[in-house]
Amino acid sequence: MPPRSARINEELRSKESLSENAIGGQIRELRKVKRLTLQQVADATEISVGYLSQIERNQTKLPIGVLKKISSTLGVHMNWFFHADDVPSDERDVVVRSHNRRKFTFTGIGIEEELLSPNLRGPLEMLMSSIEPGADSGDYSHDGVEAGYVISGRLDLWVAGAFFQLDEGDSFSFKSTEVHRCANSGDRPTKVIWVITPPQY
Repeated sequence: MPPRSARINEELRSKESLSENAIGGQIRELRKVKRLTLQQVADATEISVGYLSQIERNQTKLPIGVLKKISSTLGVHMNWFFHADDVPSDERDVVVRSHNRRKFTFTGIGIEEELLSPNLRGPLEMLMSSIEPGADSGDYSHDGVEAGYVISGRLDLWVAGAFFQLDEGDSFSFKSTEVHRCANSGDRPTKVIWVITPPQY
């Protein structure tokens, strides 16, 4: 077996020109769920709309540097687009193994989310949020409905101006069109399971 550094270099070289069929479709899927246009993503990543369209349709090579920019713009780790290689074909749209969860991060906010549902193509998404002490999502709203269950820690939740403090084992549900916000005013991380329909990521 080659040294670890050699293996890493080999893996990076193999990804320098990514053309796997799954990647373009995943980029398009995530962009649409986030309600971003081709133009918005192209502008943020400093590439042309035509090139981005070709990437989404798997009609061109995708250099690792461009994928990094696209990943950052869409708010995901770059490994979001590679998890499928480790998933058996009969599980891909049904099961999510704990080591294969795809992650979203909110830089500087202290919130990380893991996708528990297999993809974003279905009628709902299921997430697990890890909210660090002092983290605060800020106010937001969107179409749909959501519900949640507090696995551990304490969750501060505001919905349409009303404030609720939830502890381990508590659950909730509300219309996502209501302005809402969540935070962790405790001294240990909070974990929450969310179910949102339609998918928002």
